[in-house]
Amino acid sequence: MVTTISVRDDVKKLLEELKGEKDWSSFLKELAEEYIALKREKIRKRLKELLVIDEFEELKVKRWAREY
Repeated sequence: MVTTISVRDDVKKLLEELKGEKDWSSFLKELAEEYIALKREKIRKRLKELLVIDEFEELKVKRWAREY
């Protein structure tokens, strides 16, 4: 099934430059997959930061508990 996506001329020109010789379906699928991968990596990094903070706070509590 073939569909049409309406975009402004400036957006189409930019996408055509990025697309190069690829067909539109392959290009847009690759673009979407790269976007998803970047979002996942950003979320993974943020979760890692949060876990490090949680571990530090847990260690801090354990040290405090030993003092008393």
